[in-house]
Amino acid sequence: MVATRAPQSSAGPLSRRGVLACAAALTATPGWAQEQIALKKAAFPIGACVQALHLDDQALVDLLQRQVSQITAEWQMNMEYVIGPDGGFQFDAPDRIAAFAQANAMRLFGHTLVWYAQAHPAFETLDETRIGFGDAYRNYILAVVGRYRGRMSGWNVVNEPVTEMGDGLRESLWSRRLGQLEHMSLAFNTAREADPTAALFINDYNLEYFPAKRATFLRLAERLLASGAPLTGLGTQMHLAADLPRGSVSEMMRDLASLGLPIHVSELDISLVRADNKALGRQELQRRQSALYGEVAEAFARLRPNQRFAFTFWGLRDRDSWLRKENATDTPSPFDDLGRAKPGAVAIAGVFGI
Repeated sequence: MVATRAPQSSAGPLSRRGVLACAAALTATPGWAQEQIALKKAAFPIGACVQALHLDDQALVDLLQRQVSQITAEWQMNMEYVIGPDGGFQFDAPDRIAAFAQANAMRLFGHTLVWYAQAHPAFETLDETRIGFGDAYRNYILAVVGRYRGRMSGWNVVNEPVTEMGDGLRESLWSRRLGQLEHMSLAFNTAREADPTAALFINDYNLEYFPAKRATFLRLAERLLASGAPLTGLGTQMHLAADLPRGSVSEMMRDLASLGLPIHVSELDISLVRADNKALGRQELQRRQSALYGEVAEAFARLRPNQRFAFTFWGLRDRDSWLRKENATDTPSPFDDLGRAKPGAVAIAGVFGI
């Protein structure tokens, strides 16, 4: 997912609280912040993604226990993991993550059921003399959601359904076999059948960069609701670059809020190396990263309380971020490699009043 520069926004500046929080963050030292901050004291859930192997790292476990109140499986509840090479289901890793969440009184969020980018060979080579494609699709969702019935705060039911530039909906094995809107409606209805209490989301990225994509995303939500699908929330991933123009996030959040549904900041990180403006030095990018973390927090805090579903980081420490695989010099997370709070975490804490 490549973040691309958006046009300058006309949205207004941060509130006085947000400006003061960002200013404090820029002068804070990691040692001071590490001792002071507990993000999970926010008035809404603070989340982070994990892999099962992360739970062997006691330093990270300690940080998670101090900072978060919700856990998302980074990829081990995805089809690529759950369906094994032989076509059978494997739940060892997601079960371990679920057990960790339960043992630590954390909410558990499911990611993801249907994704255009993942179609397991078991579906591509399905013998329809034994089971129809639609039945196999339903059975998969029933099995995965049903396994964690009553334990999930919510699921990303459909992930990244809108094309890169927002000119339509993505094609996939699922859309070709079951229909573009129909496969999504079927997924939502099946997930609700499997778990009557979990919140059910569509989730996408670059909604703050491309207004056209955001508009298509919102139209899709309206179409799903009109079809009777039990869509109950909107997920905005927010894989950002540090040079995102000020106001872009606030404008996006206002647009998403217009439907009245709960909003999940679902995969937040802020890359330095993905910044388009190569003339900016690293120190300036770090300053902008901290300010942008504060702006995201400010935009989320402005939502009505019933729309603030959760605020989730995609990698709590720099060393655990997926972006490190792209570039080992990137430092996109709110905590450094050693788990010390960076100025971005200080900014967030200031905005959230914790």
